[in-house]
Amino acid sequence: MHKLFRLISLMFIILLCFFACSKLKKPATNIKCPVIFGDNMVLQQKVKIPVWGTADPGGKLTVKMGDQEHELTVPSNGKWRTNLSPMPAGGPFSLVITGQDTITFANVLIGEVWLASGQSNMEWRVENSDSSEKEIAAAHNENIRLFTVKRNMSNKPLDDVTSEGWKICSPQTVGEFSAVAYFFGRNLYENLNVPIGLVHSSWGGTVAEAWTSGGSLEQLEDFTEIVKQLESAPEDSAALAALYENQLADWDRQVKAKMAAKQNDEKEWQAPDMDVADWPEMEVPGLWEQGAIGGFDGIVWFRKEIMVPLSWAGQNLTLYLGPIDDFDKTWFNGVLVGHMDQYNSFRTYTVPDSIVKEGKNIITVQVTDTGGGGGFWGKADTLKLEKNPTFYISLAGNWKYRVGPDFKDLPSHPQSPTSPNRPMVLYNAMLHPLIPYAIRGAIWYQGESNASRAYQYRTLFPAMIQDWRKNWRQGDFPFFFVQLSNYRNVADRPVNDDWAELREAQTMALSLPHTGMAVTIDIGEADDIHPRNKQDVGKRLALNARALVYGENITFSGPIYKSMQIDSNKIRLTFEQIGAGLVTPDDEPLKGFAIAGRDSNFVWAEAVIDKESVVVWSPEIADPIAVRYAWASNPVCNLYNKDGLPASPFRTDDWPGITMGVK
Repeated sequence: MHKLFRLISLMFIILLCFFACSKLKKPATNIKCPVIFGDNMVLQQKVKIPVWGTADPGGKLTVKMGDQEHELTVPSNGKWRTNLSPMPAGGPFSLVITGQDTITFANVLIGEVWLASGQSNMEWRVENSDSSEKEIAAAHNENIRLFTVKRNMSNKPLDDVTSEGWKICSPQTVGEFSAVAYFFGRNLYENLNVPIGLVHSSWGGTVAEAWTSGGSLEQLEDFTEIVKQLESAPEDSAALAALYENQLADWDRQVKAKMAAKQNDEKEWQAPDMDVADWPEMEVPGLWEQGAIGGFDGIVWFRKEIMVPLSWAGQNLTLYLGPIDDFDKTWFNGVLVGHMDQYNSFRTYTVPDSIVKEGKNIITVQVTDTGGGGGFWGKADTLKLEKNPTFYISLAGNWKYRVGPDFKDLPSHPQSPTSPNRPMVLYNAMLHPLIPYAIRGAIWYQGESNASRAYQYRTLFPAMIQDWRKNWRQGDFPFFFVQLSNYRNVADRPVNDDWAELREAQTMALSLPHTGMAVTIDIGEADDIHPRNKQDVGKRLALNARALVYGENITFSGPIYKSMQIDSNKIRLTFEQIGAGLVTPDDEPLKGFAIAGRDSNFVWAEAVIDKESVVVWSPEIADPIAVRYAWASNPVCNLYNKDGLPASPFRTDDWPGITMGVK
């Protein structure tokens, strides 16, 4: 009887173990992977390859690729991950994830993966670039794969992005892809001959802080409070909208109070019958920093009187004002017809028929500039009042203006809950979900939207780079960026300039390890913030990668200022990255240098190349102490190395700039 009891007990224990083991080995259910995993993807060679996703907790799944097979149990939070061992370039492979069901990702290549991000010049498509038809027709390459993240934003970190998935490079797919990223990747492929994966995540007109995590921004004094506000903001869209409207109304009340003091019992400045005979005039378009107003940050009112023909009276019209830096409110005959609080966006407003009259009509624009450049800055033909594309009145030319409240006397303008320029919201939605997908490095083209806060960018930009590296946990991966191209009107005298200060801030980021910069001061367009020549941009970024990552013995940068020495009435400059030597195109005289004495007043200078240095002087400056080169939004400059790469703009002084203290 005792033996029988022991036998029954043993069988019971065996059955319990069997059922327990059966339960443990239950295949995982509801397996999902982020959209970054898909057919035609490229995985990074020669590093551990993270593969992750979600499934119901407790189940077993296997991850197979090539001769590797990894088995794991889904943890209690439902988030699983494994790392494939490093693999050499090659393929195609299938990545197979098996549980109760099987997910197969086909045509997978192993090669070099690069992340491309930034604002509109990174977002700019191949189809809108130089020689687009030729480039698209030639884009047959099954070893280049393209992945585009769709626009999205969030106050909280998301787990996945929105995308149409990986696409094989072809004439059917490349036209809509980032031109800079494609030309960068194509150059790499031509020189490395390994598969190239390009992950593109950008949004035009956006600021660097939007692409930086809240955790890092909280460490920067300028962003601590706004990040806390965003993190504690209501998630309900209606509640967010109501909060914003209250903030905006409060801001408007404070502005109106300041304006009332400025108006000093005059009529409101948008009133059609306001006497503006004593208002000065300014050429529009044009940033007011280059005119009589100078480096003013605040509110400036503009007025223009136009004559409307009888045939237009009582009809709807369209008002085009081009891009405005930064915010505007626009009235037509004293009636508000539109407003926008987004820098770098074109203003297009409908003028209702009820306020259009024959003869004299008044357009009034209140422009708010938070720092750096301010005013209208598009092309002349983008300012017009239009009945239809054939019949319009040009608004370019002289406008009356009057300076309103100084921004230092005003509170910060509230940000709309629909704005992509709020801190961290693009990082949360368009970068965080990609982590920890294995990449070789990142390329970046941004800065235009931060130019008015260039001094702040000195800290913000390196913080963003370090933020990405910290969160990706792949060490100090390579990070290469594009210095701002030449843009806007050519200055006829040496000036202080926010774009020059932003380029300086970008150059300072080269102090971080494994960074590189593509100088594009020679391929921009005065009238367009989006230069079409993206081929050279991609190539110059690729030169950095080929030299600094892949070990090619090539010149990858133009001359970078190193040091100066004063010799009587001249200053001698030395450079790094001179390559085969310093030159100018066609041996032309050097252009773009300015020199100053202790009074800080710069004048155009003479300059000559002397072997590996440049000597600068001016008969107007007997005791020079500082030199600047290409220090303007759109400088006329021509210092190169013999490898055809332009010198980076620089200054030898550290005198306060126009963006110092702007937040």
